[in-house]
Amino acid sequence: MTELLTATPGQTVGPFFGYALPFERGEQLVPPGSPGAIRLHGVVTDGDGTPIPDALLELWQADAGGTVPTASGSLRRDGWTFTGWGRAATDGDGHYGFTTVAPGATKVGAAPFFLITVFARGLLNRLFTRAYLPGEHLDDDALLSALPADRRDTLIAVAEPTGFRFDVRLQGPHETVFLRYPGHRA
Repeated sequence: MTELLTATPGQTVGPFFGYALPFERGEQLVPPGSPGAIRLHGVVTDGDGTPIPDALLELWQADAGGTVPTASGSLRRDGWTFTGWGRAATDGDGHYGFTTVAPGATKVGAAPFFLITVFARGLLNRLFTRAYLPGEHLDDDALLSALPADRRDTLIAVAEPTGFRFDVRLQGPHETVFLRYPGHRA
């Protein structure tokens, strides 16, 4: 074979996932009311600013001490094992929410963040982003420093009394910065 074949795009990721991927208490990385429990929530919108009612978000994070969990059992919430992973669907108003703990920095001087994966109808592949916790530690973060100054705030969560708000804008003005990891095809 002398001809080079090009890669084909992935199939769109939705809306079939609505019945297959959510699982009981998937949005609860820790039970509500647990010591140190916070709420990470927001709205997913399209390029016109319209909320997306059928998106699915995955959350990956370090624990409060900055350790990346390696415990198994993510799909069976037992109420005490922190696996650092969860999945939440948006509601009819495009709102999602997780009950979790604030992640710690994974190394000295690093900025703590949540890793977020977004699945939605019309996307050919999932999208990856980060939600950084606000604070002075952001100035030294390599990823944030590499972004234009006017785009950095799309990756910084807003502190609230019970946790953080992080809105995801898929397109348009103030679009969330999305990441591409090695081996991930756009």
